[in-house]
Amino acid sequence: MRVLDRFGRATIGFFEYAGGLTLLSVESLGFMARLRVRVAETLSQCALLGVHSVVIVMLTSLFTGMVISLESAQQAVAYGFANIVGGAVAYTVTRELGPMLTAVVVAGRVGSAIAAELGSMVVTEQIEALRSMGLEPARFLVVPRFAGLLLMLPLLTVFADVISIVGGMWVAQAYAHIPYDQYIASVRQSIDFTDVIKGLLKSFVFAAIIAMVGAYQGLSTRGGAAGVGRATTGAVVLAIILIFISNFVLSFLLFS
Repeated sequence: MRVLDRFGRATIGFFEYAGGLTLLSVESLGFMARLRVRVAETLSQCALLGVHSVVIVMLTSLFTGMVISLESAQQAVAYGFANIVGGAVAYTVTRELGPMLTAVVVAGRVGSAIAAELGSMVVTEQIEALRSMGLEPARFLVVPRFAGLLLMLPLLTVFADVISIVGGMWVAQAYAHIPYDQYIASVRQSIDFTDVIKGLLKSFVFAAIIAMVGAYQGLSTRGGAAGVGRATTGAVVLAIILIFISNFVLSFLLFS
């Protein structure tokens, strides 16, 4: 009976969480559809959530591209296929690793920040103060962060793609002595503009996941400072799990 009771509670908790997250997402999208967006606050969030994440995204994507190039160049040179190294790096990065790794890095930095900030506002009763003044917390707190991530994560993904390919090109030349023009020609032959667009479509979905999970975790905070810590940790863990799941689903739909 205890097993059934735990299973029932877990099932109810799952549907409550999924329903609350869906309602918050629909409410936020409704404000955005009606253009009830605080432009100044959104631009501020673009700087906080996007611009300040450039360095960590750059480092992650640079070494990712370098590792892929190192491994592929080693095998390609051994078997006489050095002309495919650039294509291997570009193909892997633009379709999969660029959008996904950028989202994971941003989830760790931004998702936790959103959850911690909103959770602290809940604990200090600032959210109740907004409601008592007739202001919608979703519009004033969630929408600017949601819109900011929707704008910045695709840009960060493009930046990550370029940095990864350039880093891979340097390693291919330094390690396997593959000329730059041969590397670039391989990149052009292996991917086209639709691959980049599909990768950017993934980044929009990932941005929505990070923003809404972080916001919902923050707004659902209970239990004081300890609750803020739990909400922050839960936001990062759940966002990363959902990013991996959605990446598989989107890859199956877009590239199968």
